[in-house]
Amino acid sequence: MGMIEAHIDFLAVDVVNNMPVVVLGSAQTDKLLPIWIGVNEASAIAMEVKGMAAARPLTHDLLKNTIEAMGGRLARVEITELKEQTFYARLYIALDGREVEIDARPSDSIALALKTRSPLYAEESLFVIPREDLRDEDDEDEDRPPSPPPSGDQPPPSQESLADRLRRIDPLEFGKYSL
Repeated sequence: MGMIEAHIDFLAVDVVNNMPVVVLGSAQTDKLLPIWIGVNEASAIAMEVKGMAAARPLTHDLLKNTIEAMGGRLARVEITELKEQTFYARLYIALDGREVEIDARPSDSIALALKTRSPLYAEESLFVIPREDLRDEDDEDEDRPPSPPPSGDQPPPSQESLADRLRRIDPLEFGKYSL
């Protein structure tokens, strides 16, 4: 597998632990990639999706402005891997005829990609939840597996338990994330 172009499919709140989740989709797969993120990052992503701007520069604005002031541009963002229940991402900055690669959290990387209108890619093998599973209303079982840990950019304890939990969430209850 390799990198495929991704986009934000939706932002939501995990009703079990009240944590924001950014869910990535891709035209190249029918599966989704959910990433639990922090509230601040979710707010930054939601603001950018809605075309809103803060009165003063936020962290992602600062990074964008710094990259541009140095003569660089964000060439792309890649969500690269999942290790020990933590997602990893890389920023690729074009600067002085070369490409600088920087380790970053997926949530910050996604927010920066939106802010700079840069391409977002993710490793295809990370897309694990079939899109139709989020809309499966036939499963009435209310038992839910344990919630994911409340730290940013981490999936639940196992991808299989995530699929089970997402199958049980009523899409109306899952809701869209809003400010």
